[in-house]
Amino acid sequence: MSFCAFLGGEPFQAHFEPGIYVCSKCGYELFSSRAKYQHSSPWPAFTETIHANSVAKQEERPGALKVSCGKCGNGLGHEFLNDGPKRGQSRF
Repeated sequence: MSFCAFLGGEPFQAHFEPGIYVCSKCGYELFSSRAKYQHSSPWPAFTETIHANSVAKQEERPGALKVSCGKCGNGLGHEFLNDGPKRGQSRF
């Protein structure tokens, strides 16, 4: 499943089939469907990445990190700290 190829709507926001979400540019593994959860945002929401180096992070503002593919640098969105489904979890 290619992640973050926005074309006027996000097809994987309500997609909960088992699988791996990969970078739309290079195919690198980013997230597992096991880390995906229902959220009110229009984007898919995940609690963690597959690999420690799946994404690169850069602080954008307090509580929000800009996230890109750890392999090719393709922009993926944000990590919102302490905004996951459980206390202390992040939301990608």
